[in-house]
Amino acid sequence: MTRKKIIFLFSITILTSCKVDPEIKPELPADNIQQVIPKGWPQPVYQFQNNPLTIDGFKLGRELFYEEMLSRDNTVSCGSCHQQFAAFAHSEHDVSHGIDGLLGNRNSPVLFNLNWHPAFMWDGGVNHIEVQPLAPITNPVEMDETMQNVINKLSNSQKYKNLFKNAYGDETVNTERIFKSMAQFMGMLYSYKSKYDLHINGEQGGEFTAQQTSGYNLFKSKCAQCHSEPLLSDFTYRNNGLSINASLQDSGRARITGDLNDLYKFKVPTLRNVLQSGPYMHDGRFTTLKQVLDHYDTGINTSSTLDPLLSTGIPLTEQEKADIIEFLSTLSDYDFLYDERFKDPN
Repeated sequence: MTRKKIIFLFSITILTSCKVDPEIKPELPADNIQQVIPKGWPQPVYQFQNNPLTIDGFKLGRELFYEEMLSRDNTVSCGSCHQQFAAFAHSEHDVSHGIDGLLGNRNSPVLFNLNWHPAFMWDGGVNHIEVQPLAPITNPVEMDETMQNVINKLSNSQKYKNLFKNAYGDETVNTERIFKSMAQFMGMLYSYKSKYDLHINGEQGGEFTAQQTSGYNLFKSKCAQCHSEPLLSDFTYRNNGLSINASLQDSGRARITGDLNDLYKFKVPTLRNVLQSGPYMHDGRFTTLKQVLDHYDTGINTSSTLDPLLSTGIPLTEQEKADIIEFLSTLSDYDFLYDERFKDPN
């Protein structure tokens, strides 16, 4: 072997040995993909009647949920504003942050137990889980993309050709398949294993402390009419006495119905995982649960559409507020918050 060949082979060996190995991520689990109706819960609104659950459908929906190609400049995904550790709300953001750094006018709501929701968004502007993603994808301050462009981009991706073929038998990308697979992922976001759930079911680990018991009793007498069990929301629209945010001028449910009787009404949010999902209210104005309770205690603004249940506020002592917050801590479902199946697969 000539000297030049020896030097060449030596150089190749050195370069190869110095090259950093590509990151290899283990495939996330996609097991236990089936409808769940926890003990004592009502029948869900959405039951996958025309969208049979499959592992490959779930996997495709998971990829799409975290896919930035759903936005105009390929920088924003659903997961950008819906983070798992925050119960799929947007941690520490009062309102959603969208494309080009633009701000929305509402707080990103939590995403779980969606199969029980009769409508979506703070104002109920979307009435079916299978079309819910259309709203943020086409919103000019969120993802600002067209469905045709989304279809074109996904159709040109070998990764998605494979994912659609696995889920539907061929590589065809269309709106129906995109939304049905995303509904499979979002519909699997079940949260029903908190300490509160163990307590309700009389299971081990659900023993409340004295303060949690006091908080639960206060909650049932003062809060549960709107945040009704077991979902901790009655999914109605109510004006809860917040002052009008002059910079947002958000009319709430009236924006959808055109009815002046719906002015400043917003959907009652669930309180499950509430410790993880702040800031609070439709515009994220409160950063702590204490501020929320102070509002109901002494901060109610009266108006013609104020909910009658709040006409005199909800008087609470400081100890009662502390007890309620301690009870609310039992609503955290850590199995859900750290479920490997719901993580970003990329």
